[in-house]
Parts: sequence; structure tokens; C-alpha cells
Amino acid sequence: MPASLDRSSLVFLAQLAEQAERYDEMADYMKTVVTSDPTPLDLEERNLLAVAYKNVIGSRRAAWRVLQAIETHRKSERVEHVQKYRLKIEAELQATCDEMLEMLNKQLLPSASSPEDSVFYLKTQGDYYRYLAEFQSKEQGACEKALACYGQATDIATSKLHSTNPLRLGLALNFAVFYCEIMKLPDRACQLAKQAFDDAIADMDSLTEESFRDAAMILQIIRDNLTLWTSEEDDDHHP
Repeated sequence: MPASLDRSSLVFLAQLAEQAERYDEMADYMKTVVTSDPTPLDLEERNLLAVAYKNVIGSRRAAWRVLQAIETHRKSERVEHVQKYRLKIEAELQATCDEMLEMLNKQLLPSASSPEDSVFYLKTQGDYYRYLAEFQSKEQGACEKALACYGQATDIATSKLHSTNPLRLGLALNFAVFYCEIMKLPDRACQLAKQAFDDAIADMDSLTEESFRDAAMILQIIRDNLTLWTSEEDDDHHP
């Protein structure tokens, strides 16, 4: 990537890459913005970075799940090829997570200047440790690091952000998913999600139409997950 590109050009190219759905390049542009300029990201730049890496990691997480399912169910002489391909995807997942976590540790978290910035970056840190925990062994420590990041983000969010703030709600959702899928504690996941849901519902009347719409979208996802997790719990208790 040409070193002569200034910040505004890099951001513009990241926007173009997003429209073209070339997310690896979008991530490269935004990584250069983060690592070449100490100026904190504004809201638009922060969202571009998040979208880029979410898509880069998302496609590989989906691929890993497919290969994991094939490897689990396929009993043939070709299973070693599936394992080898899965390990290739895991290496890509590891590299992407390491890249994001390094930016968070070195540039983004130290430059956070508001509670919302801190919550956003700590939540993101928790997310990327969670992605590592999906395929790493417990001994590698990603699970504990994700728990610590989500916990720290929650402490700030509950004391500094409104109960209907979409970032606070998104954090509660992802933290609950972590408890259910990684920690295998669906009761704790439901408790956390229900608390966030109830707190927000109590304050919805005071919102503008746009804020109401943003909060309602995440609340619906939380509600859907609560329904799913509760039904799974019932199935476990009634074989």
C-alpha cells in the first residue's frame, strides 16, 4: 500500500472497498489509518474498522464451522485433508484476531477519550478473544481474557451509558453469547440478557424515534436469544 496516501484518502478507499465487498482490503486500509496516525478514530472511522474486521473474521468463522462439522461427521480416508484445511483456516483466524488485538492494545484503547470509546474497544477486545476461544484450547487463556474484557466494559457501560444505548445493549448481547457458547453457562447468559432487556424496556418511553428504533433492533435480537436459550434449557431438563 503506498505510504504517500493521507488519512482521508485511506478512509475513502476503505469506503470504496466496503461498497465493493472487498473486506480484506478494507481492513488493510483501516489498519494503516490506525497504525500510521496517532489521532484517535472518529465515529465513522471506528465503524469502518469494525465493519472491515467483522467481515474478514466472519467469513473465516463460518468456514471453520463448516469444516468442523464435516470433520466431526465424516468417517473416511480423506478426513486428514479436512483437518489440514481446518488448520489453515485456524491460522487465518489467529492472524486476524492477533492483528485486531494488537491495534486495540497499542493504539485504540490507550487513545480512548470517552466512556463510549472505552466500552466500544473493550467490547471489541472481548469479541476477538471470544473468537479465539471458539477454536483454541482452554489452556491458551483466550476465554479468561474475553471474560475480563467483557466484565471491564460492562462496569463502564452500566455506570456511564444509558440503559437503552445501543452499544451497551450490544455489549450485553455479546457477553451473554459468550456465557452461553463459550462458558456453557446458559443460565448466566439468560440472567445477563434479561437484566439488560428489562432495564432498557423500562426507559424506552423517553427515547426519540431514531433512538427507539436503534435500541428496539438489538432488544429484538436479545429477546430471540433468550427464547432460544430458554427452550434449550427446557429440552435439557425434559429429555
